[in-house]
Amino acid sequence: MLHYFKIFTMTQRLLLIGAFILVATIAQAQKPLRQGEPKLTEIWEPEPKVVTPGKTAADAPSDAIILFDGTNANAWVGADNGPVKWKIGNGAMTVAAGTGVIHTKEGFGDCQLHIEWRTPSEVKGESQGRGNSGIFFMGRYELQVLDSYKNRTYSNGQAGGIYKQLPPLVNASRGPGEWQTYDVIWTAPRFYDDGSVKSQARITVFHNGVLVQNDRALWGSTQYIGIATYEKHGDKEPLELQDHGNPVSYRNIWIRPL
Repeated sequence: MLHYFKIFTMTQRLLLIGAFILVATIAQAQKPLRQGEPKLTEIWEPEPKVVTPGKTAADAPSDAIILFDGTNANAWVGADNGPVKWKIGNGAMTVAAGTGVIHTKEGFGDCQLHIEWRTPSEVKGESQGRGNSGIFFMGRYELQVLDSYKNRTYSNGQAGGIYKQLPPLVNASRGPGEWQTYDVIWTAPRFYDDGSVKSQARITVFHNGVLVQNDRALWGSTQYIGIATYEKHGDKEPLELQDHGNPVSYRNIWIRPL
């Protein structure tokens, strides 16, 4: 090392010595941080509450609100706030064409949602006319339900898409007649008092265990025609399921307010 050091000029030597000193100074400055009191970075309060998970990822944890367990639609009302007119049987709730949307009696904001759905095993129609329904968060923002198995349509209108806004990252659809799963993390939009948007709604979606929406920001409420926009609404609003005329079925629906 000394042999090589001799070949440097005086200026180079001084610069090299200065660099060594700087590195040593930085190392010395960092040393007390590593030797500090560990308890200074420990958080003890509040203590996270205990939640008992289900036996599988599809099972509701102990703090979930059960919206449909296959036996009744007590958590829901019809489009006119009357009784649900969809068909209930064999552990599922199936759209009865022409009876209208249904929505939860309770309103929700930020939440974790698990919902399972199935399009008819008998394939009829194509594109948007095949196994179409939808899940509307806060009654306004649609996560598309569609038979997208070998069924080409516009990308932001297929299963796993935020309708007319955000295409899914991939098409993770199972075939017609097979049960499919959405696991969703929903963050509600925030508004200022004057109605302007403080923060956009955000969504993360796993379709059949595959990530298809990764913490995406929504442009606004769902529009069939035109660009999505926001209008101020309540902090908590009902979850809505769409009647699009196709006998789409739902089961095992639970939600965790966050």
